[in-house]
Amino acid sequence: MKKLFLSLALLAFVALPNAVAQKGYAKVTVAFYNLENLFDTEDGPNNDAEYLPDGANHWTLEKYHNKLHNMAKVISQIGGDGPAVIGVSEVENRKVLEDLVKEPALQRLGYSIVHYESPDFRGIDCALLYRPEIFKLTASSAHPVNIPGEPYIKTRDVVVAFGYIDNEPFSFLVGHWPSRAGGEAVSLNRRMAAAETMRAQADSILRLEPKSKIIMMGDFNDDPTSPSVVKGLRLKKGPKGLGANEFYTPMRKLYRDGIGTLAYRDVWNLFDIMCVNGNLIGKDHNSFKVYKDPKTGYYAYVFNKPFLRQQSGRYKGYPHRTMVGGEYQNGYSDHFPVYMYLVKELK
Repeated sequence: MKKLFLSLALLAFVALPNAVAQKGYAKVTVAFYNLENLFDTEDGPNNDAEYLPDGANHWTLEKYHNKLHNMAKVISQIGGDGPAVIGVSEVENRKVLEDLVKEPALQRLGYSIVHYESPDFRGIDCALLYRPEIFKLTASSAHPVNIPGEPYIKTRDVVVAFGYIDNEPFSFLVGHWPSRAGGEAVSLNRRMAAAETMRAQADSILRLEPKSKIIMMGDFNDDPTSPSVVKGLRLKKGPKGLGANEFYTPMRKLYRDGIGTLAYRDVWNLFDIMCVNGNLIGKDHNSFKVYKDPKTGYYAYVFNKPFLRQQSGRYKGYPHRTMVGGEYQNGYSDHFPVYMYLVKELK
């Protein structure tokens, strides 16, 4: 048995129901987390004025290190012992990611980084953190989102990472689609452009490697039932009969059940979305498939432990943020992370 598979076997007994663990399944956790303005304190070439020591948020080294500590605390607990692969957004540069993975809570996991500088005006990027003993990266790339009729709007690239988990081809696509600034309807075409860019990259991968297991994820700034997600990504409504070149999002059921990842004016949204193709769906676990909880029917989950939530006041239950209205809160993010389990029967 290979060293890689031994490490996967050890993960099989963490945070999965006993019935699954007793049958001997390897488990790989995949997650996504919007880190909400993970900026350092140095003046960079981007629009980072708010996050400088003399800026509006009075962003000091102490606050920066607290933010790193808090983000590492969250990531280290997702899926029970930290995800094998996690997409992230709202990071300023590669340096903040290098500082993050050096945090004591994460250093033991040995994350490697896939990151590209994006053309976003504020300089916030998407990236992928992965454990190289589990996910064997072979290629990565970044793809710009060009918005028809609005070439002056520069948004985050779609980051793509291709590789293998136990000799099975996997591709992870990470995005942070344009916001709803100006109104949901007015800005919809921008998110449609991001969705179509992401789906085009997924289709390109499948043409080259039809057996690839693909997970598209990110902060889409729209809900699982929004036109940009459903039509832009060309999603099916459910997993039944899903073909290798077809996708669906397990977040749809969560959203319909009233579960969200961020709140605004007492309305919960689920902008943090993961989508999978048909190669990851099925009852045959001779290869990796997304785990379905037999009790809830969920294929994915929101990580919303009590320490991540406001415990009192008007915003009780909301995500506990780092900054609110310019006031430092020493919290985490305005989004909750999302995650899923990939499981494979051990032979």
